[in-house]
Amino acid sequence: MAVYIPDFARLSAQIDQNKQKFERLYALLTEYNERFNLTAITQREEVFHKHFLDSLAGEGLFPEHASAAEVGSGAGFPSLPLKLVRDDLSLTLIESTGKKCEFLKTVVRELGLRQVNVIHARAEELSREKPFREGFDVCFARAVAKLNTLAEYCIPFVRVGGRFVAYKGGADERGEAERAGRELGCAPWQGTAYDLPGGYGVRMLVWAEKIKRTPPQYPRGRGKERSAPIV
Repeated sequence: MAVYIPDFARLSAQIDQNKQKFERLYALLTEYNERFNLTAITQREEVFHKHFLDSLAGEGLFPEHASAAEVGSGAGFPSLPLKLVRDDLSLTLIESTGKKCEFLKTVVRELGLRQVNVIHARAEELSREKPFREGFDVCFARAVAKLNTLAEYCIPFVRVGGRFVAYKGGADERGEAERAGRELGCAPWQGTAYDLPGGYGVRMLVWAEKIKRTPPQYPRGRGKERSAPIV
């Protein structure tokens, strides 16, 4: 695809257009954070920029009416803000911590979100099951693991012709993950760095198109994705 750069003026306007739902999401986040330790970021302006706007930064990488799986959903970033501005997306949120799943299901119910499925499971196990393996147009994640580890968790969920999207910090991890992307069935990495408005930091989006099926031995499981990543 052509060079992708987040349009934060447009994304901020989308938040304004859905202000009531974003305010409700913020209220639920701060309420449940006291019990579930969902995020260290709780101040309104920080949440607006570091969670809401940053979650929407990759919005243009999701095709219309895409079915998308999020690995390690946590507090629901980027999935929940994406769904608030992109009701056409069909989302599967995969989270291994039960309390976080409870929070996600509460938000889905309270905000009346359609076509959002929360699954309490480990990604490396779920991606071996039908219909999850190679069953999604997009698999995405934010702040879960290094890119080569994250690729092994996520790419098995992506159908051939689909896309893997990673929300990362400011460091460019594509070089050390080159072999992982290729081994797991993807074209070369693409990426774009961006500054969050208001001086809230540098971030990076990395993505790759899936061009062939993932070999059946991946993901390897038993923690090998982290302890011995593909290099």
